[in-house]
Amino acid sequence: MSILELTKIEFKKVKRSKIFPLLFIPPMLVVISGVYSLSMYMTPEYTNAWKAMFIQSALLFGYYLLPFTMVVVCVMISNREIQNNGILKMLALPIEKGKLALTKFFVLLTFLMIELSVFFITFIVAGVIATTVMNVTETIPVMYLLSWTLKLFLTTIPSISLMWAITVFFEKPLLSIGLNLLLIIPGVLVANTPVWFCYPYCYSGYMVSDALHTITTQGAEISSSLQLFPFIPCAIILTCISLVAAVKQFGRKETK
Repeated sequence: MSILELTKIEFKKVKRSKIFPLLFIPPMLVVISGVYSLSMYMTPEYTNAWKAMFIQSALLFGYYLLPFTMVVVCVMISNREIQNNGILKMLALPIEKGKLALTKFFVLLTFLMIELSVFFITFIVAGVIATTVMNVTETIPVMYLLSWTLKLFLTTIPSISLMWAITVFFEKPLLSIGLNLLLIIPGVLVANTPVWFCYPYCYSGYMVSDALHTITTQGAEISSSLQLFPFIPCAIILTCISLVAAVKQFGRKETK
């Protein structure tokens, strides 16, 4: 059975779960509140209004709400297999455990993509309303917004791989959620240290914070301080280590 077929089965399992409503609430709340708070200061002469609104909304979303949501999604997916010994039935199938673990990780990435799509669409709608009310005539920078949505997606992958590994190692929901939350909360503090690139939980927030420093209130831009090295190699290594650990640990307890 291919990973694509397994992925279809996984989505059938969560079709009636509360995961999908969960993916909609955080991005809508953070976008509406962020756009509203910034729109109060806009004037028709306001420059870079869309960029400012996006950074305002993405800051809290990248540091906390997005990772918080994905932690809960990880636990919900894991619990569906633990309940009623579903994982034993799954492991009884002639399918490699590693393939099953990777399939669930790909499902997590799909949910991440869905949540970011909701964030993008909600932001466009809220931004159009805000700029119309304030008579701001700046055109929608669609490519800029799409590029940032892609950046949020890519920079969240390392943290999701670590979240999934922790969820696999610690099957008890409270333990896995608690440990992940303890790692998420200090993300904003670690992002201000020279070794931020070693801490996947701060990647998305750091990217947004860096963008915030490149845009002044007058709309002028300064060069970014983001260094791709050692950030990218470190992110790839940490992602691979987390996935390998999750694959090796997945189902080990049940097969003993």
